[in-house]
Amino acid sequence: MYGHFFLYIYHQIMIQNKTTFASILFVLISFVCSAQNPPPPQPPPNPVGLSVDGNLFILIALGLTYGIYKVYKFKKARV
Repeated sequence: MYGHFFLYIYHQIMIQNKTTFASILFVLISFVCSAQNPPPPQPPPNPVGLSVDGNLFILIALGLTYGIYKVYKFKKARV
């Protein structure tokens, strides 16, 4: 009879130890997760396409050349 009583008490203590251990482990893991350094900020994105500031005259010259070519081709097709 005393054997069953001690086994019951021992079983209750083991369950209590497991829950205490799990609680302590949960708290320690949360401290470790919050103690990490934040990631560095991302660099700004690269600009897309051509820069219009420096190449404005080149773009105008190419546009005029293409326009002259199209007019020449249209007039040549009419003849």
